[in-house]
Formats: sequence, C-alpha cells, structure tokens
Amino acid sequence: MNIRDVAKRAGVSVATVSRVLNHPDQVTEKTRDHIHEIMKEMDYTPNWFARGLNLNRTGLIALMVPNIINPIYTEIAKGVEEIAHSKGYSTFLCNSEDSIKKESDYIEMLTHRKVDGLIFIGGHLDPTLMERIEKNQLPAVMIGSIQGDWKFSQVYSDFFDGAQKATGHLIESGIKNIAHISGDLRFIESQEKLKGYKAALENTGLTWEDQWIISGDDSIEGGYLAAKRLLRLDKIPEAIFVANDWMAFGAMDAIKTEGLKIPNDIAIVGFDNNRMSALMDPKLTTIQLPAYRMGLTACRLLFDEIESGAENRTSIYLPVTLKVRQSCGHVSGIKTIFGE
Repeated sequence: MNIRDVAKRAGVSVATVSRVLNHPDQVTEKTRDHIHEIMKEMDYTPNWFARGLNLNRTGLIALMVPNIINPIYTEIAKGVEEIAHSKGYSTFLCNSEDSIKKESDYIEMLTHRKVDGLIFIGGHLDPTLMERIEKNQLPAVMIGSIQGDWKFSQVYSDFFDGAQKATGHLIESGIKNIAHISGDLRFIESQEKLKGYKAALENTGLTWEDQWIISGDDSIEGGYLAAKRLLRLDKIPEAIFVANDWMAFGAMDAIKTEGLKIPNDIAIVGFDNNRMSALMDPKLTTIQLPAYRMGLTACRLLFDEIESGAENRTSIYLPVTLKVRQSCGHVSGIKTIFGE
C-alpha cells in the first residue's frame, strides 16, 4: 500500500496526499481531515524511516531554549512541536540554562547525531558555536535578535518598541517617576528594552535616575530582590516597567510584602503576556509577545530550508501589542482587564 492507493480512494491527486504528509499547512483543513480519515480507514502509515533514509535525513530537529522554566519558552516550544509533528518529525529539546558550556555540549552532540535542523531562541549563542553551526551547514533558525552577521533565518519582534509602549502607557497614566527592572544585559533583547524605556521618557521630557534601573536576572527571585532594592530607596518610584512577566511576578510579591498596593501605591507593567499574567492579583498589564506564532513561523522557515536547501536568510517580523489590565491603574483598562 502506498500514497497512490490513498489518493485513489480519497479521490484526489497523489500530489495532494504528498502535500498533506509533507506540507500540511498548504492544504485546507477540510482536505487534510478527509485524507487523514481515508488513511485511518485503510490503516495506512507513512514509512517515515524509509523516507528519511532516501532523503538522508534523521527525522529529528532540535530546539535550544535559554531556560525551560520560563513559560514563554514553553509557548514557543509548543508552536515548534506542532509544525514538526505535522511533518512526521520529533523535536529534541535542549535546555541550555544560559550556560555556554551546555550550549557547546549540545551543539557538539547535535552535529554528531546529524539532526536535520536547529531552532535556537535569543541571540545568546557564543560566536564560536554559531561558527560551528555554519561550518557544519546545519539548517538553523533564530528566534529573537541576532548579534553579528550570521547567515541564519530569523523570527523576531521589536523589543525596543514594546518597551516604549509599556513605559509610554505609564506616562499616559500621569506617572513621571518610573523605574525599570531589566533582564540580563548581556543579551540584546534586554538591551533593547532598556533603550526603549529610556526613549519613552526622553520623548516626553522626563528623566530617570540610575538607581532606578536594576537587573533582575530574568527570574522570579531576581524580580523580587530588584523590587526590594527599589523600595528601600529614599525616593521610591511611582511605577516599574519590568522586562518580563516572570520577574514582574516577583516584583509584585515584593511590593505586597512591603504592605503597598498595586496600582494605588506603585503601578507595574510587564513584558511577554505570560499565561499567568491574567491570573495575578491584580491582573498584570503587559506587552504581548506572540510566542506561539514565533514557534510556528520559525519551524516553517526551518523546514523550508531543510526541504529546499534555501540559502538566503529570511527575516520575519511579528508585532507586539499592549494588554491593559489592572496593575497599571489606567482608567481605560476597564474594558480589557479580563482579557487573556
């Protein structure tokens, strides 16, 4: 039994069945469901292993994330896995924990095992590791901002713009003294958010104090400790823009433990739109990063390269949006505080 038999039974062309197996996103949902139902009736299973041998492929891609604990990376992974699964591929998850040593070990293993492609999140990889990826001609896609002139396709959002939107929203609420809890400033995403925060203040004639900019190291605990430091200052800020929701959760806890109320005493805005953001008390105003779509898009780009050998770098931009909830104290947020 082969796809010709399936095509004949389904009343479609062999090319249509092939697209359902190899490029499902190019076929309508109705056609996909119909052909999958015929395959089920015929007890037909594609021989992915044989196909892989014929194409010199392993049927395995890798996804390298900085820290799997952060739910935003889980959302990205969900999008990647969905496309990979539809292609009959398995996804090997590499959790680097921002360790150059672990990244190096993973790249070494992945090149030896000859995975068919790699998706990595954030421009965090050491340059020597990126050179190794290029040298081994491993198809690769980067999610986030690339540092340096690397020949990788890229899916990215504008972190600078998002930070401007977050800080600008606080300014529109009438707040002038705004602090910033940054992520790890070794990484370009954190640097861009800091620049966006400063630009929003400068564009409206406001200033910041150096003591109001504190790194939270991209963790709940880091956000908690950074907020505690801000609350011990002689001049406490009226609001805090936090570089990601993960740290914002810690900052909110710190504010509450000091007996202060959000947003009455201190307003707060995060970044990412982590699923927990709408469940916090108060619900967290945040910048929505299209993480799931980033995973989907990056994986599609990777398979374009795997299947067609595309050499030209492709950059796809996905915009960020502001989700207004209760934590910023903005009166116009009434209509959206129950948003997801």
